[in-house]
Amino acid sequence: MSDAKARIAVLGASGYTGSELVRLLLRHPRVEIVALTADRKAGQSMADVFPQFAPFPLPKLGTIDEVDFTAVDVVFCALPHATTQLVIKKVFDAAPNVKVVDLSADFRLSDPGAYEEWYGHPHQALDLQKEAAYGIAEIYRDEIRKARLVANPGCHSSTAILPIVPLLEAGALDPETIVVDSKTGMSGAGRSAKEAMLFSEVSEGIHAYAVSGHRHMGELDQEFSKAAGRPVKPMFVPVLSPMNRGIYATIYVRTTGATAEDLHRILTDFYKGAAFVHVLPFGQVPQSRHVRGSNMVFLGVVADRVPGRAIIISTLDNLVKGASGSAVQNMNLVMGFPETEGLEQIALMP
Repeated sequence: MSDAKARIAVLGASGYTGSELVRLLLRHPRVEIVALTADRKAGQSMADVFPQFAPFPLPKLGTIDEVDFTAVDVVFCALPHATTQLVIKKVFDAAPNVKVVDLSADFRLSDPGAYEEWYGHPHQALDLQKEAAYGIAEIYRDEIRKARLVANPGCHSSTAILPIVPLLEAGALDPETIVVDSKTGMSGAGRSAKEAMLFSEVSEGIHAYAVSGHRHMGELDQEFSKAAGRPVKPMFVPVLSPMNRGIYATIYVRTTGATAEDLHRILTDFYKGAAFVHVLPFGQVPQSRHVRGSNMVFLGVVADRVPGRAIIISTLDNLVKGASGSAVQNMNLVMGFPETEGLEQIALMP
């Protein structure tokens, strides 16, 4: 890239992931935000919707139809699932060379049949689905660098894939025994008003949801199967926890002759030099507050009391590494920027 800043459009800027993109991009030295959309809030300023942006000169919120995509280098789509595929087709029709990072689920599954199974309708942009790169940078860095369209992964998915895929690739786990217990903060449900998300409905308790049917299972099936070289369908239970941010996954595994120490060594070697994945010393347990507000993933490996079993704990901020932070990381790759640019914030504590 030249010294000119990349021109950025954020579609769906009035949601949590959209506002998190704006927060990160405002401090990115190589980009300029030129368009923000939010159809229901079109005509308002970002400060009207999120007062923390009041000091910053940002474009007014508009509609997608008002964006001139020929004047944009990168489009972030923070739009609802099932609507994004047609929007992205429209973007590429207008500007074939633009780069798109999609934060919805519309391009995460490479198999059209799997997409229809999990989302209940046929995919409307099969040619684009074929070319989309799955956006876990630590695993698909080379593919992302060459991509025009990057499918940002789900937050639960990233939390489980990052520790488990290297272990499956190494043949260190029994694929039939993986159990993922994944607790998530409230912001994962989005910003729209829902009775079930009221403070008095969710505080002082936790509960499982979408048990045996959460759509992120499709991503786990896809990526675990690819890593193991055989079909894998892990057990996965998401649990809503009364915190604003965070994913905290406790993953139970059986090894194939390896020890828990071996699992720790494999992960340490795999992520050696990785800027955003930190493997704690063996036996140490991460806490979700230690990654809050950052693009970091903390991994811990603990030996179970029974030989041949291990517990792996993975935690990240669902709005940063689980969504907008990884999207910026993917943008850095497709644009040829340093991968860590704009993402070096240290976690907020307390």
